[in-house]
Amino acid sequence: MRTPIILSAAFAVAALAALPAEARINQRQHHQQSRIYNGIESGALTRGEAARLEHQQAHIVRYEHRSRVDGPGLTGVERARIEHMQDRASRNVYRQKHDGQTNG
Repeated sequence: MRTPIILSAAFAVAALAALPAEARINQRQHHQQSRIYNGIESGALTRGEAARLEHQQAHIVRYEHRSRVDGPGLTGVERARIEHMQDRASRNVYRQKHDGQTNG
């Protein structure tokens, strides 16, 4: 029963790694927004938690935009910083969704 789930997860990770770095950043941003939306819909996120997570996502988007405007795309350092910011945001979404506080 677990084998198909593990295989599909491994395939998804491999497909994500094969994407160009900038497409990966955009895909992760979209995925984060979906996770936040799902947390709001399910009641796993309070209004305050959702607002803080949305603010964090907006900060990442602003940084990415400023980084793209100041040169011909993203440098390796900028991509690494954005991915680090996304990693932190992902952990925050997980923690807030699983902290036992509910909106309802």
